[in-house]
Amino acid sequence: MTQTTVTICDYNPEWKDKFNDEKEKIISLLGKQVIGIEHIGSTSIKGLAAKPIIDILIGVEDIEDVERFVNPLKTVEYEYVPKPEWGDRRFFRKGTWGKGTVHIHICEINSKEWKEKLLFRDYFRKHPEIAQEYEYLKKSLAATYKNDRHTYTNKKAPFIQHVIEKAKTDKK
Repeated sequence: MTQTTVTICDYNPEWKDKFNDEKEKIISLLGKQVIGIEHIGSTSIKGLAAKPIIDILIGVEDIEDVERFVNPLKTVEYEYVPKPEWGDRRFFRKGTWGKGTVHIHICEINSKEWKEKLLFRDYFRKHPEIAQEYEYLKKSLAATYKNDRHTYTNKKAPFIQHVIEKAKTDKK
């Protein structure tokens, strides 16, 4: 297995266009099976530095239907990556391991997973000062764990969970 590095890039306005291009491809392949499709993750937050990976959230009626997506998505260079530890979310990657350019996360529409991913994104969009705190954390962790993406990701988790809980509280 190749070693993965953590690279944080300044915000790139082309990320939005890349998402829209991928969205069109996905919808043309999967059609009505896709109930919702959203740009998530740091590349979806204007002005936020990020790993240059477009994260796409797809909402479906039934997570078991995702098996039917493997071959169509393969035609546009997505690879299904089983991640049993993720429970009711399925994952596809475009690009080689550790150097993906697009990640697709599929879950049931309006599931906890769906709601939390959108809460996280929307909270940063409404609170750019908190997004900047997150950017500082990511850059700091990337400097410390440049060659250990797994630890980098795990070290961000408490901040992410805090933001999700804050977003839930603010929404009430």
